[in-house]
Amino acid sequence: MQPQFIIIHQQVAPYVAHIQLNRPKELNALNLELMGELRDALKVLDADDNVRVIIISGNEKAFAAGADIKQMAGKTAMDMYNIDQFSTWDTIKKTKKPLIAAVSGFALGGGCELVMLCDMIIASETARFGQPEIKIGVMPGAGGTQRLTRAVGKALAMEMVLTGRFITADEAAQAGLINRVVPVELYLEEAIRLASTIASLSPLAVKMAKESVLKAFDSSLEEGLHFERKNFYLLFSSEDQKEGMQAFVDKRTPVFKGK
Repeated sequence: MQPQFIIIHQQVAPYVAHIQLNRPKELNALNLELMGELRDALKVLDADDNVRVIIISGNEKAFAAGADIKQMAGKTAMDMYNIDQFSTWDTIKKTKKPLIAAVSGFALGGGCELVMLCDMIIASETARFGQPEIKIGVMPGAGGTQRLTRAVGKALAMEMVLTGRFITADEAAQAGLINRVVPVELYLEEAIRLASTIASLSPLAVKMAKESVLKAFDSSLEEGLHFERKNFYLLFSSEDQKEGMQAFVDKRTPVFKGK
């Protein structure tokens, strides 16, 4: 079946796919159906050898302005427990290929949490980031209190979560939440440029490097160093390592095959 709430652009550049959230009238509010389609699309693209990097975007007005409150307003605690909507987020988190968020306009609540689930973030000058759940009597539930704090530190995270204040793209860049800010007409182009740079490199090394960086957030330094070293050694069993090093010796551009 064709997805209803996302648009999949298979090849926006060599080895680069783009998923666009597509509920424009609702400012791309993240309902259960959209998140399910996103999860399924990422699983397919993650298994596709012709895709090495995946971009997720909304539109110029909004990446995603939050979760779909109408779906949750009347729910009980047991309803929410049984729906188990965060299992979808856990599956998305397991995507092995790099995820780049291209953000313009609002990235709020669940939208901000989805952005932080990605590995890199390119933002337009109009981007606004926030966790305003406190204003409707709840709090972030898809990782907002944890990932935001790790990204920007305790003080700013506390202010954003406890007051619901939005921060600008420039503030987000200064705080370390995003990679960089570009004019609104260039935000997707810049994300594709970044994705293309990564896609030109060894996909095996990229996946293991991503895995190792993420390990730093859920392990001690000693455990992280051990994990990094294991992946470093493993790459010496790949054809890409032989090709990359020989190309360096030969002073030519390597041709990586992901093997």
